[in-house]
Amino acid sequence: MLVTRPASSQALFYANQGDLASLDPHTLNESTTIAHLSHVYEGLVGRGKNLEIIPLLAESWENPEPTRWRFHLRRNVKFHSGDDFVADDVLFSADRVRAPGSNFQSSVPRDAKVIKVDDHTVDFILSSPDPILLSQFTWHIINKKWAEANDAVKPTPASATSSNYASLHANGTGPFRIDSHQPGVRTVFKANKGWWQRAEHNLSEIVFTPIKSDATRLAAFLSGEIDVIEPVPIQDIGRVNANRNVSVRTGSDLRIIFLGMDQQRDELLYSNVKGKNPFKDVRVREAVYRAIDVDLIKTRVMRDLSKPSALLIAPELFRFADQFARPEFDPDRAKKLLDEAGYPSGFEVGMDCPNDRYVNDEAICQAVVGMLARVGIKIDLLAQPKQKFFAKVLRSGNYNTSFYLLGWVPPTLDSHNVLFQVVGCRDGSRGQVNLGGYCNKRIDDITDNILIESDETKRDLLIRAAYELLIKDFAYIPLHQQPLAWGISDKIKNLTLRADNQVLFYRVTKTP
Repeated sequence: MLVTRPASSQALFYANQGDLASLDPHTLNESTTIAHLSHVYEGLVGRGKNLEIIPLLAESWENPEPTRWRFHLRRNVKFHSGDDFVADDVLFSADRVRAPGSNFQSSVPRDAKVIKVDDHTVDFILSSPDPILLSQFTWHIINKKWAEANDAVKPTPASATSSNYASLHANGTGPFRIDSHQPGVRTVFKANKGWWQRAEHNLSEIVFTPIKSDATRLAAFLSGEIDVIEPVPIQDIGRVNANRNVSVRTGSDLRIIFLGMDQQRDELLYSNVKGKNPFKDVRVREAVYRAIDVDLIKTRVMRDLSKPSALLIAPELFRFADQFARPEFDPDRAKKLLDEAGYPSGFEVGMDCPNDRYVNDEAICQAVVGMLARVGIKIDLLAQPKQKFFAKVLRSGNYNTSFYLLGWVPPTLDSHNVLFQVVGCRDGSRGQVNLGGYCNKRIDDITDNILIESDETKRDLLIRAAYELLIKDFAYIPLHQQPLAWGISDKIKNLTLRADNQVLFYRVTKTP
């Protein structure tokens, strides 16, 4: 047995391929981690079943001036510790989100002033208008008094080799509280009977067990040991659906899986090329792009469930997406480009890849390794669990990688986040997920204009112009929009399959 079941039949058992390493709500801007912690912590606003903005700890808000937002905080809300939720917690959290070590620094504008009007009213004063501010404000609120008492004022970096108190303990306002947390083993969430909302779920607790092995995770699900698993191995979807009392719910994730390259260093960290960086040459980047057959990845690795992409944004989130097409797969052209760039025999480079974060992530990387080998680029693949992967590639802000696979769904569900976070020139807050250091100041200028443009048509034209520049530079290699595949016991009701792939149990009921 993987888990020990309590006497209560209202305990929900959930397994994911990845671990929950840290309970600090500002450590890792990664949707599975955010989903786990959204059972415990809440933001001023959140997203509903259809990903619409909904009020949470702010019961209402207004935008009386283009650069001022006023939030009216919900009264009679308590943290799990018993402390009242007040404006000081919002001010504290807004500072903590923007502090070094946070992976959410762009969620609150760096120069925004946060002003306490009274204990239940907070103003955010901006330097320029921000029509998508509410979409950016889904970051979690932490208790100021608790954090100060436990030496957890500063957020824990994802690359930290030691934990602070907030990494191993939690104190939110959400529908569940942390009962126990053993990283790599299991985390138990107990229902918060003092939650400010009327609970729609009937769960006594959630028991989360990380199970990296597809076979083991699937066996635990089919045996009834686990109620919900994510993801179901796509090659086993038919097998699961053939069983009684369980099923697979499938759909399209908004996440784009892509490859990135170190384009900043003068010499790659992991390569046999010394004294220069091949990826600084656009011909090399184009060669890598054209050497990768996304259709083969779709059919062989993803079992025809992925959707090849030309952009770093899902088409559902950008109305001009259909105007873009991927450059053709052309290994002969790739070899010619490498020759022109001075690498007629190719070169060697290390590649970083998670093996428990995305659907078939390591298999995708292995396919890329084989494809690049055919044009002379030899890959030394390092595939490891997501906690080690993120700790390495984000290490102390130095982005310790030369070539990598990553997935991204913008938390704002908007292209600005992609262009600011993934594409933007790194400056401390901009480009936090730009692991390769790509920098195009023209794109940054357009991105800044996108943020303040309120006319939808003009805004979309700006976004299109930015993507056109990005594609011309062959700065990234989008692969595909990944599929969703959740395994759900028939005992579990009202579990919403969300396009952001966050498995949330607020409204779930379980039958005996």
